[in-house]
Amino acid sequence: MHTPSPDSHAELIVVAGTVLTLVPGVAPIDGATGIAVGGDRIVEIGPLDDVRSRHPGTAEIGSTEHLAIPGLINAHQHLTGDRLIRSMIPDDLESGRAIFEWAVPAHAAHTGDDDQLSATLSLVEAVCNGITFTVEAGTVAHPDRVLAGFDAVGASGTLGSWGWDVAGEPWAGTVDEVLDRQRHVLDLTADHPLIDGWVTLVGHDLMSDELVVAASDLARSSQTGMTFHLAPTDSDPISYLARTGKRPAVHLDDIGALGPHVLLGHGVHLDDAELDRLLAADVAIAYCPWAYLRLGQGVTRAGRHVEFIRRGGRVALGCDAENAGDAIDILGVAALAAGLAKDMSGDPTVFGAHHALHHATLGAAQAIGMGDEIGSLEVGKRADVVLIDTSGPEWVPRSPDPVLQLIWASDGRSVSDVVVSGRVIVRNGEPTLVDRRALAAEAAERHHRLVAAARLGQR
Repeated sequence: MHTPSPDSHAELIVVAGTVLTLVPGVAPIDGATGIAVGGDRIVEIGPLDDVRSRHPGTAEIGSTEHLAIPGLINAHQHLTGDRLIRSMIPDDLESGRAIFEWAVPAHAAHTGDDDQLSATLSLVEAVCNGITFTVEAGTVAHPDRVLAGFDAVGASGTLGSWGWDVAGEPWAGTVDEVLDRQRHVLDLTADHPLIDGWVTLVGHDLMSDELVVAASDLARSSQTGMTFHLAPTDSDPISYLARTGKRPAVHLDDIGALGPHVLLGHGVHLDDAELDRLLAADVAIAYCPWAYLRLGQGVTRAGRHVEFIRRGGRVALGCDAENAGDAIDILGVAALAAGLAKDMSGDPTVFGAHHALHHATLGAAQAIGMGDEIGSLEVGKRADVVLIDTSGPEWVPRSPDPVLQLIWASDGRSVSDVVVSGRVIVRNGEPTLVDRRALAAEAAERHHRLVAAARLGQR
């Protein structure tokens, strides 16, 4: 793992006093360590003096006071619609009112400029909290502008364009129209070094069998991923049972829509047969526990994500939207996932900080089909590296187990520097490619325009 790549040349050395590679079975590397980056790859990990001697004069970031971890992965994030009305939807509304009185009007009133600003703001928060790869849960109208947001910040991830073929809803279309939108995103990202186009549907019971099967076939033939929402509440099982006589995962499996290319958003309300089907089809799940608590969706009585993991299922963590999970901080999500697992089972041994960090890094990468590229610090993998500043009060005194301290005592606010594919995009806690204060000023103006245009809070 630490052997330099043959004839490797480094343009950057990331310095840390402790390195968590997240490679299974590999202990933390203690002592002054250098991670040499050449192009977009890690070319060497080793004792700092040795790395410096092999790459003299190379620029450096970090210090021996830093903890280095792989870039964190957010497997379910809405980048448009909610950001400009962040934490504004009341948390005591029925879900139908929250959706149709707030979320749908906000999406309908979004301009292309709103979409780009929303995505940029969300991704700035993400990268400043150590998230280097974001699975975008679907832009409603302007995927090209969301891509521009990714480019502005320097983040990596997936891009999708929401598809649904139910009559009477904003941006709905026919099966052919929805598939054309999916193909447009795949074309838009075909040669992009950091962004992968994914086939992306709304999900729930808002897609015909014809659409979901055709979309799944498109993802398979394009060798890309597919994601959609399923069963965050019990409304999806109820509607599927009424329409098909089967629960959602069973029905989708019966019609051939499932497979290892599918990442389900949520999957909270699943029964035994559905778990069996998802495991057999090697479907992955994006687990967003803060959203289920914020929205009162029943995860503490119905969630079976840890059982799914223990049976071999692939699970990644997600933050969801800024009126659901609210904070775009995977370290915070990881702590919650571990705490819920212990409390729901009544067994403190079942799932801890080390498990949670795995599902924010390598386990998440495996869930989205990118385990060979990201999720751990290894020679030959993408140079997605996060430096944690351990000089803050949450790190005093230092624990002999840095993972426990990272998950239980810390969060994304301890992140100081972030490298994505070899490029430094956060330095000393600030994004390097965009002006955060100018974005905030623009957001304030656009927030007021959007609230007025969508008549939010007036319905």
